[in-house]
Amino acid sequence: MKLGDLEFHLLNDGTFRLDGGAMFGVVPRPLWERKLPPDQRNRVRLAINALLVRTAGKWILVDTGAGDKWDAKSRDIFAFEGDARLPDQLLARGVRPEQIDLVINTHLHFDHSGWNTRLMGGKLVPTFPNARYVVQRGELEHARHPTERDRANYVAENFLPLEAAGKWWLLEGDREVAPGVASAVPLDPGLRSVSADHPGE
Repeated sequence: MKLGDLEFHLLNDGTFRLDGGAMFGVVPRPLWERKLPPDQRNRVRLAINALLVRTAGKWILVDTGAGDKWDAKSRDIFAFEGDARLPDQLLARGVRPEQIDLVINTHLHFDHSGWNTRLMGGKLVPTFPNARYVVQRGELEHARHPTERDRANYVAENFLPLEAAGKWWLLEGDREVAPGVASAVPLDPGLRSVSADHPGE
């Protein structure tokens, strides 16, 4: 899709499952289960999406999906599914990981930052080696020191290796990061609800 000088591609990193009650909060189950039936473990299936943007000759990736650094226990809990993972979808559009110029993390929950890094030769390295990774400074600080309530949303392997590699571009407030593309301050991490974290996924 094109909008002015911007070109957009919606990418998918598969699906996963989260508890339906946690996702919908105060919405009664009889209302939401008609649209999104839960499985036998009360989990609803959610898509993991990312956005590829072309502007001013640059490739920008907004969020990086769930990645592939999951052990058997986590795969069972979250029921990750899907064959066409994010790197494959990029390649299908003729874009190699090294061609990504900018990665914007809207926030650092595991289903939005998983492909920030990957294992190579037993070491965690940036998946997009030539990119700067953008995140709000407050979100990174919160990811380093999450609350007990949201600790499970953050996986250190997705963001700490980027510090060691000197890849972060930390923002404080709304800012244009490329022509026509801005990064905005997310909701206060302490005020987020689980359902607000995953609207429409």
